[in-house]
Amino acid sequence: MPSAIVGPPLPQRRCRMEKREEGASGFRKETVNKILHLHFKDDKTRVSSDALLLMAEMLNVFVREAAARSTRQAQAEDLDKVDIEHVEKVLPQLLLDF
Repeated sequence: MPSAIVGPPLPQRRCRMEKREEGASGFRKETVNKILHLHFKDDKTRVSSDALLLMAEMLNVFVREAAARSTRQAQAEDLDKVDIEHVEKVLPQLLLDF
């Protein structure tokens, strides 16, 4: 009879969760926290650990999407290299999409 458990055993899942909490998305919690606090009116405002992880993931998605769109823009112009101008061209629509 097949097992009802799908996926890796529990210890492997826990390791992945710990890696995710350590900032596997590429942005450290401390960096995200500092960025967020630059825009808070009250210096006493606090951000939960879960909110920091969510913002780090959102930043990761945003940066990856910007890179992908910039690459497509450069390819549409028959260029092999992505330059800042390509990022500038895709940024307005990217900001609207987010």
